[in-house]
Amino acid sequence: MSSIQSQFPAFTAHHAPYPAIDPRGALQGSAADKVIFITGASRGIGRATAVAFAQAGARALYLTARSAAALEETRALVRAANPDAACACAPCDVTEAAQVEAAVADCVARFGGIDAADANAGYLDRWAKIGASDPASWWQSWEVNVRGSYHVIRWTVPHLAASAGRRAAEGASGGHLILLSSIGGLLLMPTASDYQTAKHAIVRLCEFVDVDHGDEGIKCFAIHPGGVATDLAKNMPESVHPHLVDAPELAAGFAVWLCSGRADWAKGRYLSANWDVDELTARKDAILRDDLLVNRLRAGG
Repeated sequence: MSSIQSQFPAFTAHHAPYPAIDPRGALQGSAADKVIFITGASRGIGRATAVAFAQAGARALYLTARSAAALEETRALVRAANPDAACACAPCDVTEAAQVEAAVADCVARFGGIDAADANAGYLDRWAKIGASDPASWWQSWEVNVRGSYHVIRWTVPHLAASAGRRAAEGASGGHLILLSSIGGLLLMPTASDYQTAKHAIVRLCEFVDVDHGDEGIKCFAIHPGGVATDLAKNMPESVHPHLVDAPELAAGFAVWLCSGRADWAKGRYLSANWDVDELTARKDAILRDDLLVNRLRAGG
Protein backbone atom coordinates (compact mmCIF):
# COMPACT_ATOMS: atom_id res chain seq x y z
CA MET A 1 0.00 0.00 0.00
CA SER A 2 2.92 2.36 0.61
CA SER A 3 3.60 2.83 -3.11
CA ILE A 4 0.13 4.24 -3.70
CA GLN A 5 0.10 6.57 -0.71
CA SER A 6 2.10 9.19 -2.64
CA GLN A 7 -1.08 10.56 -4.19
CA PHE A 8 -2.37 11.57 -0.75
CA PRO A 9 -1.38 14.49 1.52
CA ALA A 10 1.55 13.84 3.85
CA PHE A 11 -0.36 14.47 7.07
CA THR A 12 0.50 12.71 10.29
CA ALA A 13 -1.46 9.46 10.24
CA HIS A 14 -3.58 8.52 13.23
CA HIS A 15 -4.93 5.04 13.92
CA ALA A 16 -6.73 5.68 17.20
CA PRO A 17 -8.55 8.64 18.79
CA TYR A 18 -6.39 11.59 19.83
CA PRO A 19 -7.08 14.80 21.81
CA ALA A 20 -8.24 17.04 18.93
CA ILE A 21 -11.14 14.71 18.08
CA ASP A 22 -11.98 13.51 21.59
CA PRO A 23 -15.78 13.81 22.08
CA ARG A 24 -15.25 13.92 25.84
CA GLY A 25 -12.38 16.40 25.61
CA ALA A 26 -11.84 19.00 22.90
CA LEU A 27 -15.25 18.25 21.36
CA GLN A 28 -17.21 18.04 24.60
CA GLY A 29 -20.55 19.81 24.13
CA SER A 30 -20.05 20.28 20.38
CA ALA A 31 -23.18 18.21 19.67
CA ALA A 32 -25.26 19.87 22.37
CA ASP A 33 -28.91 20.37 21.40
CA LYS A 34 -28.37 18.48 18.14
CA VAL A 35 -30.35 15.63 16.63
CA ILE A 36 -28.18 13.05 14.87
CA PHE A 37 -29.52 10.57 12.27
CA ILE A 38 -27.28 7.54 11.63
CA THR A 39 -27.73 4.59 9.27
CA GLY A 40 -25.75 1.39 9.73
CA ALA A 41 -25.65 2.06 13.47
CA SER A 42 -25.90 -1.55 14.65
CA ARG A 43 -22.18 -2.35 14.77
CA GLY A 44 -18.64 -1.28 13.94
CA ILE A 45 -18.08 2.30 12.83
CA GLY A 46 -21.77 3.23 12.95
CA ARG A 47 -22.09 2.04 16.53
CA ALA A 48 -18.93 3.87 17.59
CA THR A 49 -20.20 7.03 15.87
CA ALA A 50 -23.48 6.92 17.79
CA VAL A 51 -21.60 6.60 21.07
CA ALA A 52 -19.23 9.43 20.16
CA PHE A 53 -22.07 11.85 19.40
CA ALA A 54 -23.68 10.90 22.70
CA GLN A 55 -20.41 11.61 24.48
CA ALA A 56 -20.25 14.99 22.71
CA GLY A 57 -23.62 15.92 24.23
CA ALA A 58 -26.15 15.21 21.48
CA ARG A 59 -29.73 15.92 22.49
CA ALA A 60 -31.10 12.98 20.53
CA LEU A 61 -29.94 10.18 18.26
CA TYR A 62 -32.00 8.26 15.74
CA LEU A 63 -30.36 4.97 14.82
CA THR A 64 -31.20 2.69 11.92
CA ALA A 65 -29.91 -0.62 10.59
CA ARG A 66 -31.42 -3.88 9.43
CA SER A 67 -31.00 -5.67 12.78
CA ALA A 68 -33.37 -4.51 15.51
CA ALA A 69 -31.60 -6.59 18.16
CA ALA A 70 -28.18 -5.13 17.34
CA LEU A 71 -29.65 -1.62 17.36
CA GLU A 72 -30.84 -2.20 20.92
CA GLU A 73 -27.26 -3.06 21.88
CA THR A 74 -26.11 0.24 20.39
CA ARG A 75 -28.88 2.11 22.21
CA ALA A 76 -27.68 0.64 25.52
CA LEU A 77 -24.17 1.94 24.82
CA VAL A 78 -25.56 5.37 23.91
CA ARG A 79 -27.49 5.53 27.18
CA ALA A 80 -24.40 4.54 29.13
CA ALA A 81 -22.39 7.25 27.37
CA ASN A 82 -25.01 9.96 27.93
CA PRO A 83 -28.11 9.18 30.00
CA ASP A 84 -29.58 12.56 29.07
CA ALA A 85 -29.58 11.86 25.32
CA ALA A 86 -32.83 10.62 23.83
CA CYS A 87 -32.36 7.65 21.54
CA ALA A 88 -34.75 5.99 19.10
CA CYS A 89 -34.12 3.01 16.84
CA ALA A 90 -35.80 1.72 13.70
CA PRO A 91 -35.04 -1.25 11.46
CA CYS A 92 -34.34 0.15 7.99
CA ASP A 93 -32.96 -1.14 4.71
CA VAL A 94 -31.28 1.84 3.05
CA THR A 95 -31.86 0.37 -0.42
CA GLU A 96 -35.62 0.87 0.10
CA ALA A 97 -36.60 4.51 -0.44
CA ALA A 98 -39.87 4.18 1.47
CA GLN A 99 -38.12 2.80 4.54
CA VAL A 100 -35.56 5.62 4.61
CA GLU A 101 -38.27 8.23 4.05
CA ALA A 102 -40.31 6.76 6.92
CA ALA A 103 -37.31 6.65 9.26
CA VAL A 104 -36.44 10.29 8.54
CA ALA A 105 -40.07 11.34 9.03
CA ASP A 106 -40.25 9.46 12.34
CA CYS A 107 -37.02 11.09 13.53
CA VAL A 108 -38.36 14.55 12.74
CA ALA A 109 -41.72 13.78 14.37
CA ARG A 110 -40.02 12.59 17.55
CA PHE A 111 -37.23 15.13 17.88
CA GLY A 112 -38.23 18.14 15.79
CA GLY A 113 -35.59 18.01 13.07
CA ILE A 114 -32.21 16.65 12.01
CA ASP A 115 -28.99 18.59 12.53
CA ALA A 116 -26.53 16.01 11.23
CA ALA A 117 -26.88 12.82 9.19
CA ASP A 118 -24.35 10.03 8.84
CA ALA A 119 -24.84 7.61 5.92
CA ASN A 120 -22.83 4.77 7.35
CA ALA A 121 -24.57 1.64 6.01
CA GLY A 122 -22.36 -0.29 3.61
CA TYR A 123 -21.81 -3.51 1.71
CA LEU A 124 -18.66 -5.36 0.72
CA ASP A 125 -18.60 -8.92 -0.59
CA ARG A 126 -15.72 -11.15 -1.62
CA TRP A 127 -13.72 -9.53 -4.39
CA ALA A 128 -13.40 -11.18 -7.82
CA LYS A 129 -12.27 -10.25 -11.29
CA ILE A 130 -15.08 -8.68 -13.32
CA GLY A 131 -15.21 -11.66 -15.64
CA ALA A 132 -15.65 -14.03 -12.71
CA SER A 133 -17.87 -11.85 -10.51
CA ASP A 134 -21.37 -12.60 -9.29
CA PRO A 135 -23.70 -10.08 -11.00
CA ALA A 136 -26.13 -9.86 -8.09
CA SER A 137 -23.41 -9.27 -5.52
CA TRP A 138 -21.57 -6.82 -7.80
CA TRP A 139 -24.66 -4.66 -8.17
CA GLN A 140 -25.61 -5.01 -4.50
CA SER A 141 -22.47 -3.04 -3.70
CA TRP A 142 -23.91 -0.15 -5.67
CA GLU A 143 -27.40 -0.65 -4.26
CA VAL A 144 -26.26 -0.31 -0.65
CA ASN A 145 -23.28 2.03 -0.93
CA VAL A 146 -24.54 4.44 -3.60
CA ARG A 147 -28.30 4.10 -3.71
CA GLY A 148 -28.41 3.85 0.07
CA SER A 149 -26.38 7.05 0.42
CA TYR A 150 -28.60 8.76 -2.14
CA HIS A 151 -31.72 7.82 -0.17
CA VAL A 152 -30.26 9.30 3.01
CA ILE A 153 -29.34 12.47 1.14
CA ARG A 154 -32.71 12.72 -0.58
CA TRP A 155 -34.79 12.53 2.57
CA THR A 156 -32.57 14.38 5.05
CA VAL A 157 -31.59 17.36 2.89
CA PRO A 158 -34.70 19.47 3.62
CA HIS A 159 -34.24 19.02 7.37
CA LEU A 160 -30.49 19.61 7.23
CA ALA A 161 -31.10 22.84 5.32
CA ALA A 162 -33.59 23.93 7.97
CA SER A 163 -31.06 23.17 10.69
CA ALA A 164 -28.35 25.10 8.86
CA GLY A 165 -30.57 28.15 8.52
CA ARG A 166 -31.78 28.06 12.10
CA ARG A 167 -28.35 27.60 13.59
CA ALA A 168 -26.74 30.21 11.35
CA ALA A 169 -29.25 32.72 12.73
CA GLU A 170 -27.98 31.76 16.19
CA GLY A 171 -24.35 32.13 15.16
CA ALA A 172 -23.79 28.36 15.19
CA SER A 173 -23.28 25.63 12.61
CA GLY A 174 -25.68 22.89 11.51
CA GLY A 175 -26.77 20.96 8.46
CA HIS A 176 -23.91 18.45 8.32
CA LEU A 177 -23.99 15.33 6.14
CA ILE A 178 -21.37 12.58 6.20
CA LEU A 179 -21.14 9.97 3.45
CA LEU A 180 -18.97 6.93 4.09
CA SER A 181 -16.56 6.55 1.21
CA SER A 182 -13.17 4.84 1.39
CA ILE A 183 -9.56 5.25 0.38
CA GLY A 184 -10.46 2.37 -1.93
CA GLY A 185 -12.55 4.77 -3.96
CA LEU A 186 -9.33 6.51 -5.00
CA LEU A 187 -7.38 3.34 -5.73
CA LEU A 188 -7.36 0.79 -8.54
CA MET A 189 -6.89 -2.69 -7.12
CA PRO A 190 -7.47 -5.93 -9.03
CA THR A 191 -10.78 -7.69 -8.22
CA ALA A 192 -12.26 -4.63 -6.43
CA SER A 193 -14.35 -3.21 -9.30
CA ASP A 194 -17.68 -3.23 -7.46
CA TYR A 195 -16.59 -1.78 -4.12
CA GLN A 196 -14.04 0.72 -5.37
CA THR A 197 -16.20 2.17 -8.15
CA ALA A 198 -19.10 2.53 -5.71
CA LYS A 199 -16.94 4.31 -3.15
CA HIS A 200 -15.49 6.51 -5.91
CA ALA A 201 -19.04 7.47 -6.91
CA ILE A 202 -19.79 8.52 -3.34
CA VAL A 203 -16.99 11.10 -3.49
CA ARG A 204 -18.59 12.57 -6.61
CA LEU A 205 -22.03 12.40 -5.03
CA CYS A 206 -20.71 14.47 -2.14
CA GLU A 207 -19.54 17.11 -4.61
CA PHE A 208 -23.00 17.20 -6.16
CA VAL A 209 -24.61 17.74 -2.75
CA ASP A 210 -22.37 20.76 -2.37
CA VAL A 211 -23.16 22.03 -5.88
CA ASP A 212 -26.91 21.55 -5.46
CA HIS A 213 -27.37 22.40 -1.78
CA GLY A 214 -24.24 24.09 -0.48
CA ASP A 215 -25.89 27.48 -0.80
CA GLU A 216 -28.62 26.21 1.55
CA GLY A 217 -26.02 25.79 4.27
CA ILE A 218 -25.52 22.04 3.97
CA LYS A 219 -21.98 20.84 4.62
CA CYS A 220 -21.35 17.43 3.06
CA PHE A 221 -18.20 15.35 3.44
CA ALA A 222 -17.14 12.04 1.86
CA ILE A 223 -14.86 10.33 4.34
CA HIS A 224 -12.44 7.44 4.51
CA PRO A 225 -13.06 5.99 7.99
CA GLY A 226 -9.65 4.36 8.19
CA GLY A 227 -8.80 0.70 7.82
CA VAL A 228 -11.11 -0.85 10.40
CA ALA A 229 -11.32 -4.61 10.85
CA THR A 230 -15.10 -4.78 10.59
CA ASP A 231 -16.92 -7.93 9.52
CA LEU A 232 -17.37 -6.36 6.08
CA ALA A 233 -13.72 -5.35 5.73
CA LYS A 234 -12.63 -8.89 6.45
CA ASN A 235 -14.21 -9.89 3.13
CA MET A 236 -11.33 -8.14 1.39
CA PRO A 237 -8.36 -10.25 0.28
CA GLU A 238 -6.09 -11.41 3.10
CA SER A 239 -3.30 -9.26 1.67
CA VAL A 240 -5.26 -6.20 2.78
CA HIS A 241 -5.94 -7.42 6.34
CA PRO A 242 -2.60 -6.22 7.79
CA HIS A 243 -3.68 -2.67 6.94
CA LEU A 244 -6.91 -2.93 8.97
CA VAL A 245 -5.33 -1.42 12.07
CA ASP A 246 -7.58 1.55 12.87
CA ALA A 247 -9.99 1.78 15.78
CA PRO A 248 -13.65 2.50 14.86
CA GLU A 249 -13.55 5.28 17.44
CA LEU A 250 -11.12 7.16 15.17
CA ALA A 251 -13.75 7.60 12.47
CA ALA A 252 -16.36 8.30 15.12
CA GLY A 253 -14.40 11.15 16.66
CA PHE A 254 -13.59 12.48 13.20
CA ALA A 255 -17.30 12.55 12.35
CA VAL A 256 -18.05 14.53 15.50
CA TRP A 257 -15.24 16.95 14.60
CA LEU A 258 -16.66 17.44 11.10
CA CYS A 259 -20.09 18.19 12.53
CA SER A 260 -18.72 20.62 15.10
CA GLY A 261 -18.35 23.37 12.50
CA ARG A 262 -14.56 23.33 12.61
CA ALA A 263 -14.32 21.90 9.08
CA ASP A 264 -17.17 23.70 7.35
CA TRP A 265 -14.66 25.24 4.95
CA ALA A 266 -13.85 21.75 3.60
CA LYS A 267 -17.40 20.87 2.55
CA GLY A 268 -17.87 18.97 -0.68
CA ARG A 269 -14.53 17.17 -0.36
CA TYR A 270 -12.95 13.80 0.35
CA LEU A 271 -11.35 13.64 3.78
CA SER A 272 -9.66 10.84 5.68
CA ALA A 273 -10.16 10.06 9.36
CA ASN A 274 -6.47 9.13 9.44
CA TRP A 275 -5.37 12.71 8.70
CA ASP A 276 -4.38 14.93 11.59
CA VAL A 277 -7.11 17.56 11.80
CA ASP A 278 -4.82 20.37 12.95
CA GLU A 279 -2.49 19.77 9.99
CA LEU A 280 -5.48 19.56 7.67
CA THR A 281 -6.81 22.88 8.96
CA ALA A 282 -3.37 24.47 8.54
CA ARG A 283 -3.58 23.70 4.81
CA LYS A 284 -7.02 25.28 4.41
CA ASP A 285 -5.89 28.17 2.19
CA ALA A 286 -3.97 25.93 -0.21
CA ILE A 287 -6.78 23.38 -0.39
CA LEU A 288 -9.34 26.04 -1.27
CA ARG A 289 -7.05 27.95 -3.61
CA ASP A 290 -6.09 24.89 -5.64
CA ASP A 291 -9.45 23.14 -5.27
CA LEU A 292 -7.89 20.01 -3.78
CA LEU A 293 -9.44 16.81 -2.38
CA VAL A 294 -12.04 16.53 -5.16
CA ASN A 295 -12.47 14.29 -8.23
CA ARG A 296 -10.79 15.97 -11.19
CA LEU A 297 -8.99 14.84 -14.34
CA ARG A 298 -5.57 16.47 -14.42
CA ALA A 299 -4.40 16.55 -18.06
CA GLY A 300 -0.95 18.04 -18.24
CA GLY A 301 -0.25 20.41 -21.12
